Order: sequence, then structure tokens, then C-alpha cells
Amino acid sequence: MLLNKCSSTREPMETSAWVLTSLDSRTDKNCNGKKCLLSMLFINAVFIIVFFWYENKPIRWHYESRLRCRQEPRNTTEDISPLNLSTEVAIGRMLYDKPQIFKPPRSDVLMVTPWLAPIIWNGSYNIDILNAQFHQRNVRVGITVFAMKKYTVFIKTFIETAEQFFMVGHKVNYYVFTDRADDISNFTLPEGRQLVILEVPSYKQWQEVSMRRMEMIRDKANQRFYKEVDYLVCVDVDMRFSDFVGVEILSDVFGTIHPGFYNAQRGSFTYERRQKSTAYIPTDEGDFYYAGGYFGGTVEEVYKLTNFCHKAIMTDKHNSIEAIWHDESHLNKYFLYHKPTRILSPEYLWDNNFGVPQFLKRRRFVAVPKNHNEIRNKRAL
Repeated sequence: MLLNKCSSTREPMETSAWVLTSLDSRTDKNCNGKKCLLSMLFINAVFIIVFFWYENKPIRWHYESRLRCRQEPRNTTEDISPLNLSTEVAIGRMLYDKPQIFKPPRSDVLMVTPWLAPIIWNGSYNIDILNAQFHQRNVRVGITVFAMKKYTVFIKTFIETAEQFFMVGHKVNYYVFTDRADDISNFTLPEGRQLVILEVPSYKQWQEVSMRRMEMIRDKANQRFYKEVDYLVCVDVDMRFSDFVGVEILSDVFGTIHPGFYNAQRGSFTYERRQKSTAYIPTDEGDFYYAGGYFGGTVEEVYKLTNFCHKAIMTDKHNSIEAIWHDESHLNKYFLYHKPTRILSPEYLWDNNFGVPQFLKRRRFVAVPKNHNEIRNKRAL
């Protein structure tokens, strides 16, 4: 009965049934009793094992084949390393004096910080080599200033002197934050350099303008600067360029030594000393006192810096405290724990009221003489 049922359903069992029938006829002749029974059971067991092996092996093979067929082809673009897409930046043949190991360009000033950030002084770099490197990279530089209320009077001098000395030969965007766009004259600028007016709300106090600029630079960096420029230089508008300022200043993030504290001890720095403020710095800490009117770096790093300072300022405001030197105090707190990768010497930010010390070989960016009380108080910011 079993053999007949199997033979009617699967072809392999028909063969098995025929063999078993033949064996049965032989065993009737040659075997009897228990020997015949054991032989039949053994033979049946062998055929059952062979049957199931025969039936199941193709199924497993087809299953494995389906798995292989289902694998999607590799996306070759995802396997390309970013390194394969990088391009070589090389400068052409140039002639210049060989650097001398035992003859440093300056021995009268500190040239490098303990964290190996260079301090930029006259004579510490070759601008021709740097220009060649940055031209190969096609670098774009943005410079931000705030011309609020009567401070628009400084724009003309700022732009005209910048065109003479700032990033000469490179692409530059002048970003002017102002609440008086109509007061700013039109400037004819060469190709690759442009003036961008960014209208912003007015504030009642000049301190509020000073602190809010961190927020405004942060927001514009997030909205547009990252699309338009590679580096940002953030400076005060009531200044004029009096000597060349070029790509030697550019780095991931840079700060500028304040002209009033270049030789002061850290205990004399006018850091915020009240622990209630987020800008608090203990008297036994500090590297340099950085000027709030000159900092910069890549757009990404400037975003991080301004975001940190703005959040800290808002926290202080919530706690009813204002740092002693407003955004400059928070900038110094940031640079204490986020070391700048390059530092500009006082050559890059100077006030002629401090005289002209012997170490100062160049005065590249100097304050415009003005009556602070008239500009700040009477303009009703």
C-alpha cells in the first residue's frame, strides 16, 4: 500500500517500488524468517535516506541560487574614496631666499604659541608663496562690519582703504550690516569684489549692538555666507587699512592680540571676573587678551564661535548680568578653551594713541580718530 501510494505521486518512488518488488521476489526464494525481514528493513531505510537526500538537495540549491540572484549590483560611486576626488594644489617656479634654520626672521617677539599656533608678524612669512597657494585654491574671503546709525560715516574710508590694502588680487565680499542702507554710497569695485548690504534692526544702546552682532554673524553664516565665501574676517568699521593685509591671516580660526594688552600679565587682563557670568575667567588663567574687533576663520569655525558667544550672552541676560566688555569678554572666554589656530600680532589692530613701539614694524589696520561720546551717545542707538 505504501509503495503504491508513493509510486503514484512521485516519479523517483516508481523506480524504488520496482526495485523493491524485484527484491521481494528474490528474498522469497533465498531468505526466510528474521533474516529476510531485517534485510528488507535495511534496504527500505537506505532507499528512504536516498529519496529524501535526492528530493531536498535541489531545493536547497535553488534557494541558495535565489539568494545570489537577489543581491543588488554594487553602486560603484559609493565605493569611491573622497581622496580619489581630491586635486593637487601646486605652485609654479618661484625664486626666494632659502630659509635659514639658525637665523629666525624675528628674535625680538614671540613667534609661536605653546599649542603651536603661529603669531603673525612682519617678516614671518613670504606673501608671494602664500598668494600662489591661495590662488590655486580659488579662495573667496568675506569681511563683515557693522555700520549702525552714525557709524555709516566710516564706511567710505573703510572700503576705500580696504580696496588699496585688503586681500589685494583675491575675491572679496564686503558684508555691511546696517540699519541705514540709504546712507551707504555706491562703490565701483573690480571684478571678483562686491559690496553686500545686509539690513538689520536698530537697537537703543550701542552695547546691545555690540552683543547682538554675534547673533547676526551666526545667522548669516548659517543662511548664506557658507554658500558664498570660504573665510570670514570680522572687524570694526571705525578703522582704516594703512598697510597690506593678506591671506597670511587666514586659518581655521584666528584672533588678534589687543593693542592695549600685548605685554600685560594675565592678572591685568580685563577679563570678566564675576563668577555669575558665563564669561568668567579666573585670575590664574589666560593666554592673551584678544580684541573683539578682529577675529575670523572658516565660515564653519566662525559659526561655532559666534554661536557660543551668542548663547552665553543670552544666558547672562537671563541671569540679569552683562559681561564687562560685552561680546569681547565672551570672545576671550571662547579662545581660552578653544585655542585659535593662528594669532595676529598688534600690527593688525593698532591705535596710534598708544604710540609706535620699537617692535611694531607695520601698522596695518588702525583706529580712526573720533569722539566716542558723540558717536555712541548722540546717535540714539
